[in-house]
Amino acid sequence: MTDETTKNGPDAAAEEAAADAAANVENETAAEPDPIELLKAENAELRDRYLRLAADMDNLRRRTEREVKDAKSYSAAGFARDMLAVSDNLRRALDAIPEEARAGADAGLTTLIEGVEMTERSMLSTLERHGVRKLEPVGQKFDPNFHQAMFEVPNPDVPNNTVVQVVQAGYSIGERVLRPAMVGVAKGGPKIVEAETNSVFDQKDA
Repeated sequence: MTDETTKNGPDAAAEEAAADAAANVENETAAEPDPIELLKAENAELRDRYLRLAADMDNLRRRTEREVKDAKSYSAAGFARDMLAVSDNLRRALDAIPEEARAGADAGLTTLIEGVEMTERSMLSTLERHGVRKLEPVGQKFDPNFHQAMFEVPNPDVPNNTVVQVVQAGYSIGERVLRPAMVGVAKGGPKIVEAETNSVFDQKDA
């Protein structure tokens, strides 16, 4: 037994040493990152950065397009506002001509009146081609963003704050107000909220 133990001792020690070495190699191998996993992580990071960059570029493109569009739409706002003043003067000149004078006008005055009317129409048509639109507020609820109230008109037949008269036409350019409409609003009619509340009560009573 002693001889076998002595004989087998070195072999057992060698096997144990080999097993330890193999275990160390496996541990070292396990500790090293997998190159494929590294590539996958790097690819995911690059893809995320690309998507973020693409989104930023898309937002920049849209913002630039919007700014260019606004510049084209509103660059002429000041000029258009001044031209509206000229159009107002043409309309005042036409309105100042009495109907009797129109009816009994000679050929020269008739031609002059028609020329002024044609000039007014041409000016408004030109402004419309550049995005200027006339507001049509009659019958609408008063909106301080688009209308300027000048007076109140007693009228029990329409809801309060309904526009019933236009003193001076208002205009918009694009989605902005170029000049608010000067209007008269109804006073003394039913309020819309009260009418809706009453109808709800009527339905419950029914």
